[in-house]
Amino acid sequence: MTSVATDRSVRSLLKQGIGQLREANAPSFTLAAELLLLHVANRDRTWLYAHPEEIFSAETTAQYFALIRRRAHGEPTQHLTGKQEFWGLEFEVTPDVLIPRPETEHLIEVALDSLALRELRAGRPPRLTGNGITLVDVGTGSGCIAIALAKELPDATIYATDISPAALNVARRNAARLGFADRIRFLESNLFEAFTPVRFDLIVSNPPYIGRRDAESLPREVRDHEPPAALFAGKEGYELYGELVTQSHEFLKPGGLLVLELGYNCLSAVQPLLDPSHWTNVAVTNDLASIPRGLAAQRLPSPN
Repeated sequence: MTSVATDRSVRSLLKQGIGQLREANAPSFTLAAELLLLHVANRDRTWLYAHPEEIFSAETTAQYFALIRRRAHGEPTQHLTGKQEFWGLEFEVTPDVLIPRPETEHLIEVALDSLALRELRAGRPPRLTGNGITLVDVGTGSGCIAIALAKELPDATIYATDISPAALNVARRNAARLGFADRIRFLESNLFEAFTPVRFDLIVSNPPYIGRRDAESLPREVRDHEPPAALFAGKEGYELYGELVTQSHEFLKPGGLLVLELGYNCLSAVQPLLDPSHWTNVAVTNDLASIPRGLAAQRLPSPN
């Protein structure tokens, strides 16, 4: 792969980067080439296309083609740039955390809609600021879910947990940089082991849901570069949901809400876990690709 360009203009570098990534069969090769060029140039896309004849230095050009080579060999673009947008916010990402996906934004929508609907069912106006609401994001990773909810529910009390200390460090940095450090309490915890007296109005989680048997079918960007603990949950992929649902029932207030992201083909295994004697108002919503992605349920009061 060519690494030195004789023409160092924006137009030429972008064209060469796209060509090299296309040749390597990199997904979304045009977008990746753009993002990597924007990253080394420290510019935005508007500038990029308004200055096609701008000449980059030899050093910047070398940096660009070094990143192009790494992307061509499978490293995710987000790891090379160190960032990913989610819910209108820019998050730091590293190999210690799952890269935030657009489909996970659906989980935020389901959580907010479920909170509003709960209040309406109770004959109360929705508490749009989150006043009086305590929630937890289980398996927070980069912190994107907890931080997005902090943005939308400025008066809510928010916890976020992860089993990985390295992931929590990334999440804390994201919260601090985005101005939410004083709004979210981050805890190292396997599910709910860090909690005793706390009871939640909302539990939200995007748990690991890929089966180990499906590992070889994953894109190499995912299989080789994202943290296995955030991806895999047993042989089938849905094994963690059982314990998550059971513990969520214990840690939710009566009438509290559980909102889960579903993996592809997980619905048939997960929905039966929501026993009608313990859960009500079970709702499944599809993402933009018409895949069942969000599962919401409300905890029933314990029988006397």
